[in-house]
Amino acid sequence: MREYEILDVHAVEILDARAIPTLDVTITLKDGITGNATVASDMNRGGYGACELRDGDKRHLGKGVEQAVTNVNTRIADKIIGMNVFEQVRIDQLLIEADGTENKRKYGANAILGVSIACARAAANALGLPLYQYLGGIYTKKMPVPMISLIDGGDYADNTLDIQELMIAPVGAYNFSHGMEMSCEVYQHLKQILKEKGLMTCTGDEGGFAPCCGIVNDALNLIVEAVERAGYRLEHDIQIAVNVAASKLYDENSELYYFRRESQITGKEIYRNAEEMVQFYEDLVGRFPICSIEDGLAADDTKGWKLLTYRLGERTQLVGGDVFESSVLQLREGVKESIANAISVKMNQAGTLTETMELIETAKKSGYHIMISHCIGDTEDSFIADLSIAANAGQVKAGAPCRGERTAKYNRLLKIEEMLGKSSVYRLD
Repeated sequence: MREYEILDVHAVEILDARAIPTLDVTITLKDGITGNATVASDMNRGGYGACELRDGDKRHLGKGVEQAVTNVNTRIADKIIGMNVFEQVRIDQLLIEADGTENKRKYGANAILGVSIACARAAANALGLPLYQYLGGIYTKKMPVPMISLIDGGDYADNTLDIQELMIAPVGAYNFSHGMEMSCEVYQHLKQILKEKGLMTCTGDEGGFAPCCGIVNDALNLIVEAVERAGYRLEHDIQIAVNVAASKLYDENSELYYFRRESQITGKEIYRNAEEMVQFYEDLVGRFPICSIEDGLAADDTKGWKLLTYRLGERTQLVGGDVFESSVLQLREGVKESIANAISVKMNQAGTLTETMELIETAKKSGYHIMISHCIGDTEDSFIADLSIAANAGQVKAGAPCRGERTAKYNRLLKIEEMLGKSSVYRLD
């Protein structure tokens, strides 16, 4: 097994889709085989999620990652050079223990995750296996339903929407490629509708359109029109999903949710308490075929989450993103408190591949749906596409079918489906 020993570990600073620095990590084995990873990043709340290491100096407005790069090339390299690349769990655990902090702030979660992913890729390449099969074994056949962003709002766009993402799920497709075909057609029809109405077709941070189109109901009506113009049936062929990012709307002191942009449109201050938020979602679900609500309440609003899950959990997928922060500990607490019924899995919050897989396994055992998710500060790395297959996750969220860091994931999934052939399965669980 000596040819599978790690010979070299090397990182460089590159840019993510927001023109913000991140890491590119390459692992080289003794026989010359390599594995590469570019690390996605997000706007973490800073709680239980893994913590990126940023330089904090004048370069890149303090967001450079030269310290994290140095940690990979020195401290981390010194620890794993000579190790067998197939010892993924041991490598990840060694880095977690060497860092010694609860959130990986010493070496940087961006440094540790880059090494973790690059090791997995090098191992798959060494065996000549597709990455999804190396990660998931021989029983890898389930294609995920894509949650496709159509309209961005909130922190992702400077428009009139307080809610962060409006998405569609092509649930009536007969396979993944058909689902992408349906979604792209709706995306293109939406663009044409926006032009006809004199609305902007510029895009937000995740590739969804960012028109100033009124409040959320107005935006959802645009999506309904686009679906119908594309010739598809709402609910049967295509359903709607929303990512509220309610933590961004929440004021901890008043325990109220402030809809600033809706307030500007209506000319009156719009505050909603937890009960009113739940009623707000019940009204939306009653009016539109919404199959999934992500981050419907703030991470710290435990009582609100319990109420939301009680009222809507039997008929709608309720995805915990900020409330769980891809933390096994937080998920277990959420299960005890009957919070949500699904989880958004982000590798940059989990911190390593091992912790990500543990999180997925915990969610499955708890009966929670799993959505493998990209990040706002993403790159062209398509690792999460393979991960969604390996984990039989059932759902993947990678933004709009627009911009290279988003389409890289969807294009990888299209290739995987072609590789799987007739053995692939497609359905929304």
